[in-house]
Amino acid sequence: MRFTSKLSLVALCATFSLTAVHADAQPKKPGKSADMEFEPDNATSTPPSKTLERAIKLYDKKDFFSASIELKKVLDGESGDDAKNKQRAEFFMGKTLYQMGFYAGSLAYFDKIVQAGDAHTYHGAALKWLAALSRVLPETSGILEKIGTYDPSALNDSSLQSVKDELLFLLGRHYYTKGGDGDFDKAIGLFQQVSRDSEFFIKAKFFEGVTFVRKYEGKPAVDAFKDILIIGAERPRQYKADDISNYNELAQLQMARVFYSTQQFDTSIKYFEKLDQNSADWAESLFEASWAYFMKTLNSKALGNIHTLNAPYFEDQFFPESELLKSVIYFKYCLYDQAEEAIQDFGDKYTPLKKNLEELVKKYEDNAEFYDYVRKVKTNKAGLDIKTQRLVMSVLNDKTLLKTFAWVDELNHELDMLQKSDKAWQTTQVAAEVLQELTVQQSVAAAEAGKVARDRVERLARELRQLSNDGLKIKFEILNAKAEKLSAESLKVNRVSGGHKEEPILVDDEHFQWKFNGEYWKDELGYYRFKIRSRCPK
Repeated sequence: MRFTSKLSLVALCATFSLTAVHADAQPKKPGKSADMEFEPDNATSTPPSKTLERAIKLYDKKDFFSASIELKKVLDGESGDDAKNKQRAEFFMGKTLYQMGFYAGSLAYFDKIVQAGDAHTYHGAALKWLAALSRVLPETSGILEKIGTYDPSALNDSSLQSVKDELLFLLGRHYYTKGGDGDFDKAIGLFQQVSRDSEFFIKAKFFEGVTFVRKYEGKPAVDAFKDILIIGAERPRQYKADDISNYNELAQLQMARVFYSTQQFDTSIKYFEKLDQNSADWAESLFEASWAYFMKTLNSKALGNIHTLNAPYFEDQFFPESELLKSVIYFKYCLYDQAEEAIQDFGDKYTPLKKNLEELVKKYEDNAEFYDYVRKVKTNKAGLDIKTQRLVMSVLNDKTLLKTFAWVDELNHELDMLQKSDKAWQTTQVAAEVLQELTVQQSVAAAEAGKVARDRVERLARELRQLSNDGLKIKFEILNAKAEKLSAESLKVNRVSGGHKEEPILVDDEHFQWKFNGEYWKDELGYYRFKIRSRCPK
């Protein structure tokens, strides 16, 4: 029987999106803007109309509602402005909507400039505003794709120096996400250009590391992650404290995975154990470390970690594979009853849950309707039993899915904000245009969010089906072994021999040992050890 870990050299897809979920319909405070830019040299050779002049003056006075009305007149051709002045109005409309807090509407205008390319006078100037929008919109808004249309040489423009490091990082993220031939190399090249003095350096260094991981290049990946650990130790002032902590933990987890994939299990364990209980990834690190202990035949600790994961502190997290790993460990020690019991525990717990997931994804064929249903699940109003509710929520908290939902939340927020805006402004053409844009985008975004959510639940159901099949294979081997029909040829896992020898549990001077009494204590988590004695013949 061959049963191998599913850990592999894969990139962590978790990212930190600078986005927010809005509790009210008040305009958000804009991020750093690009208002100090200069007009392009070839902006226009024709004087602007009085309407355009009035619009820009209103913008400068921060009367954005009035400015938007005047700019719309220019764009509709009512002012008689030429094409270049209309491009100027288009650029200012994007800025105006940004200042009003209608970020999706702003992005739609800047997207027109992006699509026009170099033919648009303000194509280069729009980059600063795309950077500003990236701070308030999730990736699923398409912001990275728009930045990705620019050639990296555009970042050398002197007017972009204040945001160059940020744009290098964002453009690198675009190529990383794109992931085609040569894109990873482009991404790495951009990440490596980010200045060490920039707050984006630690983020760029992390993505440099995971990009090397996706290229299956372990050494440069580890080198990049080590740079983050140095920052974590030194804690320079230019980096945000949360960024240092978050990326330091992610780098440790990634290094542990890289070393595991290269079969350096001792080093892998060292980095897995660097994560502490306060880390969001601590439970995951315990499970993955169990595989490293298993590969080292340190199974008292592997079983101890699995025991920790059964604590009530982790009732919202699921590690179904841990039950199969437990069974394989017992099988190696010829403890067939315990091995069979672990398989039975897996079946009792996950077979009904798998069925519930399969029924859940069939509830609504329309993705937008499924999104509405998932929102009920997220608020615990879908009528699911508690175990199914927790299992579904474990995948609905996927970071990619959260960013997809964040885009719908942003659009809903802006629609709500528009409905609560100045009544007179609501009757204007620009308000009607913004409403139409937001409504269409919200419909598309909700359907996409529903699709992503469905994919996540279906993927979990498939994984449980595969694990169930693995469990059946293990059970078959157990039954054969119990019937003494197991041959050396059919046995792929080397059993632990030793004539009833017990695996020793080593206790150093800083720890002491006592028996588990059936009650979990938080300070005991991660320290459990199982006494395990082989029943295999010598």
